[in-house]
Amino acid sequence: MTQLDLSTLAREFITLLVVIDPIGTLPVFYFAARHVPEALHWRLALRAVLVAAIVLFLFLVGGQLFLEAVGLRLGSFQIAGGMILFLFALSMIFGDAKPSREITEAERDHLSGAVFPLAMPSIASPGAMLAVVILTDNHRNTIADQAVTAGLLLAVLAVTLAILLAARPLKRVIGNTGASVVSRVMGIVLATVAVDSVLSGLDTLGLLALGPGAP
Repeated sequence: MTQLDLSTLAREFITLLVVIDPIGTLPVFYFAARHVPEALHWRLALRAVLVAAIVLFLFLVGGQLFLEAVGLRLGSFQIAGGMILFLFALSMIFGDAKPSREITEAERDHLSGAVFPLAMPSIASPGAMLAVVILTDNHRNTIADQAVTAGLLLAVLAVTLAILLAARPLKRVIGNTGASVVSRVMGIVLATVAVDSVLSGLDTLGLLALGPGAP
């Protein structure tokens, strides 16, 4: 980004909020906490968010450097990432809801806990890892801009932690069905973000001129 206007900040915040999907993580938290004493639920939530934060910040700092080290262009990564995000969005809209899919996977592997499936792949999902790399493009964003994106990521993770800490009352309000509906709505938003990522990648590679009004 060339300047930090409110629309840019809002767009990045919404992108991170969609790919991390705090509401969609709630049923996964309920599953992970089913055998954990209620007094320790806050520790489970905090540990999961901390693990997810470490993973996402590793991708934020070193993801693009790794890509360039192996000779990949960011434009190509943006296009591939947009396509993957779009498929991920389709799975959120038409397939099993994110919570149902991840709970089924956890039950199959007989695993539960803060790291799996809560931190990964629920909070630090493949889509989230991809998004932080795209949003912190070293060739388009200054260090200060990337620091702002890191701050937005921290804000989304803080929102996620707050929602997990309020899991019990929230479950009474929205239930698993409500979480599924919210996840599908976020899938529609994510599909739009994915298409925009593909267009930006084509523009970066010089294959498409988006014009002066393009972001």
